[in-house]
Amino acid sequence: MDAIIRCTDLMLPQLTRLDALAVGVVDFAAGSFKTCGHEQLWFDLASVTKVLGNSAVQALSPDLFDDDLRLLLEHRAGLPAWGLLPRTGWKDVVRSYPVKESPVLYSDFSAMRVSLEIQQRSGQSVPDHLKGVWDDQVRFWRDLPSDAECPKTGERAGFDIRGDVHDPNAWNLGEWCGHAGLFGTIGGVCRTLLALEKRTGLIANVAQEMDRTPHRYVWGWDRVENPAQTLAGAGCSKHTFGHLGFTDTSVWSDAEIRRGHVILSNATRDGWYLKEGLNEFRRAVGELVWRGKDSG
Repeated sequence: MDAIIRCTDLMLPQLTRLDALAVGVVDFAAGSFKTCGHEQLWFDLASVTKVLGNSAVQALSPDLFDDDLRLLLEHRAGLPAWGLLPRTGWKDVVRSYPVKESPVLYSDFSAMRVSLEIQQRSGQSVPDHLKGVWDDQVRFWRDLPSDAECPKTGERAGFDIRGDVHDPNAWNLGEWCGHAGLFGTIGGVCRTLLALEKRTGLIANVAQEMDRTPHRYVWGWDRVENPAQTLAGAGCSKHTFGHLGFTDTSVWSDAEIRRGHVILSNATRDGWYLKEGLNEFRRAVGELVWRGKDSG
């Protein structure tokens, strides 16, 4: 991790829109991980919730997922990308859209629909499915420990958003809705990825599916389409997949070398639209991980 710590020290001054950062490197072959940075903070994982939730259930219970549910999971079902939902009746709104194979449109509504369908088909919510897979330091935002320390991710109605979910729909609805809402520490996310791999063989299974399908999203995981130019970091293989979160979190795993990295930050706190410095950092960290220069 020495190389990553040096990278963080050199680049952190450029990341002026954040004050909390943690990095984890996961060795799936060894079943271990290393972390650095703000290791005790609980970060709003934002859309990383989609893969640690819906995609994790798919890995555990693939028989639940028919063609329609796969279209929804992979953002190919024709649902709108986003919209403010009413607190009462939001489930009916999300269920009202017909599922029809369509060009990829990244959609929070699709992720919400997946969670609703999992509940209806199995009689269990996504969190219930994932008991024993989610680490104790990965939790729905309403279930955070009373002493959890959370960095600021922005402001709402003149008050700091700290410990509440940043996403306006997830916050307004106040219940599990599938597209956002998980919080976690860097260690909690790394342990969850290792548990998911141990229980499901996730890494090899997603890689095999990447060879079978041309679509960008594979069971909800975003694939690296150009290994030379990717936020996952240059030097990864074509079998690299992961996800980004709006609060500037990310997870990436390379199936060929069975390594991955997790970056948690709060870069949304003062300027969600200023991504240049963070994206440069993401690429730098990824390149170090794929080249094996993180082990010091």
